[in-house]
Amino acid sequence: MTQLSDSPIAPRQSEKAKIVKDVSQLVLSRRTRMCNFLEYKDQKVVYRRYASLFFIAGCSATDNELISLEIVHRYVEQMDKYYGNVCELDIIFNFQKAYFILDELLLAGEMQESSKKNVLRCISQQDSLEDIEVSG
Repeated sequence: MTQLSDSPIAPRQSEKAKIVKDVSQLVLSRRTRMCNFLEYKDQKVVYRRYASLFFIAGCSATDNELISLEIVHRYVEQMDKYYGNVCELDIIFNFQKAYFILDELLLAGEMQESSKKNVLRCISQQDSLEDIEVSG
């Protein structure tokens, strides 16, 4: 199971591993026709499946689940544009770009950039800088 995780509040490693295990089991045990929201302790879990990939986000009990689901969808759209139909291997072998895309979209758990074009522009600029460093 490939796992990218980012949290504005960093739990201890043992606690984080338990949360990931519990939430993964909850999500994977649900039928496909079930709602994409569930409760875990004092938080909400929002998830969406794209082909063989599951994208899971946790949010506070007061957050809007539909907005969280839209953020997950935007993240997947950006990764699709960057990787060209993202798959698990893209994330495994180029995980730093997956984190970079996430960091361009979110800051401290909140939407930072709503423009898809601006996110892609920033990613292209980052790629250009990396190319210059490698060749220079």
